[in-house]
Amino acid sequence: MSQKEQNQQWLEQHLERVEAFLAQQMPSSQLPLQLHEAMRYAVLGGGKRVRAALVYAAGEAVSQNGELSSAQAKALDHAAAAVELIHAYSLVHDDLPCMDDDELRRGRPTVHVKYDEATAMLVGDALQPLAFELLASMPVAPALVVQAVAALATAAGSRGMVGGQAIDCASVDKALSLDELRHMHRLKTGAMLEVSVLLGGIVAGASSTARQHLMDYAQTIGLAFQVADDVLDVVADTATLGKTAGKDAADNKPTYVSIMGLEASQQLLLELKQQAHKAILPLGAGAQSLAALANFIVDRNH
Repeated sequence: MSQKEQNQQWLEQHLERVEAFLAQQMPSSQLPLQLHEAMRYAVLGGGKRVRAALVYAAGEAVSQNGELSSAQAKALDHAAAAVELIHAYSLVHDDLPCMDDDELRRGRPTVHVKYDEATAMLVGDALQPLAFELLASMPVAPALVVQAVAALATAAGSRGMVGGQAIDCASVDKALSLDELRHMHRLKTGAMLEVSVLLGGIVAGASSTARQHLMDYAQTIGLAFQVADDVLDVVADTATLGKTAGKDAADNKPTYVSIMGLEASQQLLLELKQQAHKAILPLGAGAQSLAALANFIVDRNH
């Protein structure tokens, strides 16, 4: 089996793993039935699960001799599911009429279209605390649980994802400099990708040196993910993306393509991929999955 095939097999196995864990943890037959049904609709059966994969890959990269204890493996499931729940809640709210007003997500009607706006709001409200409930129940040392909860709270809040979303909403029809755009996306998109990597390191007990290598990598792929999204919004179609193509341009939102141009944005992606690979070289062969994920983020078509 080639390395590329091994990487693909690893990714598929871990996507199935987090999907199964999420399905197990999500409420189903309890009241209120519609809310729980909508929560499962928002989370299960779609998405790239890049954040979850980053949690697993980072944990494996810094584990002792490439081996995780059973408790650490279970804790990675909790952490991977937690970042996916936060991500899913952010998408549900992002699609609302008062935000991006989108009708398509992951190739399906968005939650407020499938149900209604009030249900969509409540879905997001419910998914967020469930994420922290999962982190709080990780079977690792209490000090590591506290670190993980604090890290995710910061990344998801006003100094991270939500703050970036606020800047994005305020930037429609405005000209941003490249530095301003990078700052916005470092918060809006990068913060959750970075914390996914950090959570894997925390669960696996990474040293401060190893955590720094992980964070150098995470900051690079966080930027790469957004640049790739901006490029795909221009070059891909709606069926491939699973969401409305060309919407950023239609809404007059600042993007890397609108500021740098398509060719320069594509060149930046290649440079970021090289930087990501360089950042994890000191972690050795255990970081192979992180390297493969950097390739996936840059080379993906959706």
